[in-house]
Formats: sequence, structure tokens, C-alpha cells
Amino acid sequence: MKIALLLLSMAAPSLVLQSGVALAQSSGPQSAQSSDGQSSGSGASSGLPADNTKNNSQDPSNMAATADNQKNNTSDVKITQQIRRSIMADKSLSTYAHNAKIVTVNGTVTLNGVVHSDAEKSSLADKAAQVVGNDRVVNDLKVKEEK
Repeated sequence: MKIALLLLSMAAPSLVLQSGVALAQSSGPQSAQSSDGQSSGSGASSGLPADNTKNNSQDPSNMAATADNQKNNTSDVKITQQIRRSIMADKSLSTYAHNAKIVTVNGTVTLNGVVHSDAEKSSLADKAAQVVGNDRVVNDLKVKEEK
């Protein structure tokens, strides 16, 4: 009887450790896949793509002013930098607004891209106007259509 108790007491910690390892292995992050093959694990909770490339490509007018048009002169670069910093500092704006194109050529700023609302569109234009004035801002931003 003592030998059986001794063997059981020696085997019990081993069983507990093995079951603990099994529990630890099964308690890791779970990632389910939806029917379209997209992972719904630790990614974005909204299920929306993180960028607005599709929205930009659907509207050819979004190609009017690109980063290639921006010259490398100091004054234009500083203007673009000031506007970008102002936009990035405003945490109430969406990621779409933060990623809007800002192209400055000879002191004239063109805003391009897709934003979520008319309020964001005017907010970005106001931030640009604070740097260069209303008459030097071309607001080509588009508002994303709700589906």
C-alpha cells in the first residue's frame, strides 16, 4: 500500500505538469477564418481594409496632383510639412484624412484623396488655408460614399 501511494505521489505532479502544458498550448490566440478566407483573429475588428487604395483608384480625378508634381524646393516642402503636421496632430480625423495627398507647387496646395465626411474635407482645407491662405488651396478631396 505504501509503495502504491509513493508511486501515485510521484506520478501525480508529472500528470499535472503535462495537463498544464496542454492547457497552455490550447489557450493561445485563436484565429477564425470567414467564408471568404479572411482571418478574423487579431486584425482590424471592422473587417474593412486598412487603406483607401480602392476608393482612390475608382476616381480618376484623384490622380490630378501626385507626389511627382511636388518639387523639392525648400518653401514648398516646408508648406507641405506644416500642413501634414497639423493634420496628423488632429486625432479626431480618420486614417483616410491622415493619408490625404498634400501636393505643394509654387506655394499652391492641392489636397487629394478620399475622406469620410464633408466635415473632414473642410477641416483639411482649413488646415491648409491657415498655412497658405484660402486662395492658394485646391480642395480635390472626395467624400467616401456610404454603402
